[in-house]
Amino acid sequence: MSASAEVSTLIVGCGDTGVRVAARAVAAGERVTGVVRSPASAMRVRSVGARALRIDLDAEIEVLPACRRLIYSAPPGRAGEADARMARVLAALPVAPEHVVYISTSGVYGDCGEAWVDETRAVAPDTPRARRRVDAERRIAAWAPQAVILRAPGIYGPGRIPVDRVLAGEPVLADTAGGWTNRVHIDDLAGMVWQVATKQPAHTIYNACDGAPTRREAYYDTLAALLGVPAPPKIDWTEAQQRFSAMRLSFLAESRRLSNARLLADTGYSLVFPDYRDGLEASLRGDARAC
Repeated sequence: MSASAEVSTLIVGCGDTGVRVAARAVAAGERVTGVVRSPASAMRVRSVGARALRIDLDAEIEVLPACRRLIYSAPPGRAGEADARMARVLAALPVAPEHVVYISTSGVYGDCGEAWVDETRAVAPDTPRARRRVDAERRIAAWAPQAVILRAPGIYGPGRIPVDRVLAGEPVLADTAGGWTNRVHIDDLAGMVWQVATKQPAHTIYNACDGAPTRREAYYDTLAALLGVPAPPKIDWTEAQQRFSAMRLSFLAESRRLSNARLLADTGYSLVFPDYRDGLEASLRGDARAC
């Protein structure tokens, strides 16, 4: 496919979530192109009836196809506090399309403790990773003021749940040392993306979550029960610092309770998995490791 050919929907970073969005777009009769890096990812994109365009977002990009709908799902790079990948992508697009959706992260809010968090809360990123996301949000909003930013928390689904950790009996941080966690099933995230990509909602920033934050122990204990194994042992923060990677600790250090009231009110989206327990059961049915 020529990179300059116009498409209906262009998905940059067409990974697990992007492929699910691509399938919805193809079913709606769209001409869909997914931008990927690897041959394996290209095969997945083609498997749902979309075209694949292999591009290295860390290299110079000559031109990308014009589109009516842009869905940007690629993460920033791993260094610095700016999203150079997004800068290259936006420079390679001939014009901002009518509909733009960026999948960001709830990490831009930083640590919010026990507070409920809606979209009126100011961003306060605590890590370089989150600051890169804030940079990306600001870049795409400046390029396309109508762009809708979806701030997603932990994404779970088939192959995206800690089955191996729980089966191995690895410990988790005790609730007395940790805060609130939030999540969204990958099928719900894809549904939210397609919903806002086909309609221009009233706002441009939404928390894309199931709206049911939990303590960490509840999530792991539920998964253990579904797997038929003992609940994971609980450890305090001191022991966690000795056992866990710096990356994992950075996630554990933050707490927030995300509200999805604005998204549900503005879009009318109906969650497939408003209860993480149902989502875990469905995920296990699609996860070969749990069989």
